[in-house]
Amino acid sequence: QLQASGGGLVQAGGALRLSCAASGRSFSGYVMGWFRQAPGKEREFVAAIDWRGDSPFYADSVKGRFTISRDNAKNTMYLQMTSLKPEDTAVYYCGARPSGYYMDPQRYGYWGQGTQVTVSS
Repeated sequence: QLQASGGGLVQAGGALRLSCAASGRSFSGYVMGWFRQAPGKEREFVAAIDWRGDSPFYADSVKGRFTISRDNAKNTMYLQMTSLKPEDTAVYYCGARPSGYYMDPQRYGYWGQGTQVTVSS
């Protein structure tokens, strides 16, 4: 129901734009979020956005570099990533939940498959 795309290989300092497209149902009333998981590490919160697109919330590690947005008409969420660092390398996942901002991925009931982001130094 959620499909992430847009990952790839980029040099440090570069930019990528991830998309998360929903199908089969509308997530327009849901909080949607981005998470990432590096090899050998737990899935960690990156950013979340409410259904209006207001009040985006970011992890400290990406604040000022990443921008989350959504287009409910297209049932799609985005993550614009700039000034990428090697430590941003991970598989990025999108998730959704009915309401409330949570950094715990277990609070999200809907997930897409991930998209790999690799940042070379």
